Amino acid sequence: MCELLGMNCNVPTDITFSFAGFRQRGGRTGPHQDGWGIAFYEGKGARLFHDVVPSVRSEIARLVEQYPIKSTNVISHIRRRTRSRVCIENTHPFQRELWGRTWVFAHNGYLNGIKRKPLRFYVPIGTTDSEHAFCYILDTVRRRFREPPPAAKLHRLIASLADEIAAYGRFNFLMCDARRLYAYCTNRLCWIQRRAPFSRAALVDADVEIDFSRHTTPRDKVVVVATQPLTHNEAWNQCGPAELYVFGNGEPIHLGGRDV
Repeated sequence: MCELLGMNCNVPTDITFSFAGFRQRGGRTGPHQDGWGIAFYEGKGARLFHDVVPSVRSEIARLVEQYPIKSTNVISHIRRRTRSRVCIENTHPFQRELWGRTWVFAHNGYLNGIKRKPLRFYVPIGTTDSEHAFCYILDTVRRRFREPPPAAKLHRLIASLADEIAAYGRFNFLMCDARRLYAYCTNRLCWIQRRAPFSRAALVDADVEIDFSRHTTPRDKVVVVATQPLTHNEAWNQCGPAELYVFGNGEPIHLGGRDV
């Protein structure tokens, strides 16, 4: 299976600490050696980096770890392929435009038979089940809402579509519409919110520790979502199965069927 990493903040923040541990799972502490990618939002657009080299050996990944790109929304993915070949067009995250915003999507799992779902507007570039599922979600959202709907209506539709697609296999995903980070769990996903008073954190996959109080202000709020906890001295929240979580401005705003 693959691994997911997401971040949502109320102020532009870099993800270098979390990514330093996460990229180790792409070939050193984990078996995910079939490429990786990351998306940093800048307003309505996103800056994407992809590589077919395992993230632990990728020079692009090394750049991302050392270069503190600040963003309010980030999605990253390290891949362990099931069927589709290793190539750039099959490397997550995927991106599409809807309502004048860039949407980004990454998936962990498998979806047997999802390609029988008809598509009208969005067409996959690669051959993965994941990209087909993403196109199906956006096709349905676009058909249902010509303009951005109230947030609660959008949350309900995305949750319904996620449940529908999850029937085809295992569907853990992260998705962002340039405003909010959506996280859906089938079997394995967790999240943590960091806010004042900030403390120290130590990575699971690398010998790296940080004192967040030295790098933040009292008003900063940061949510990190990952397949598995990235730190061993913090309390991570486990996502429930078949539940959608939505984060905005570094806060949970929809947790498993209810708006917060």
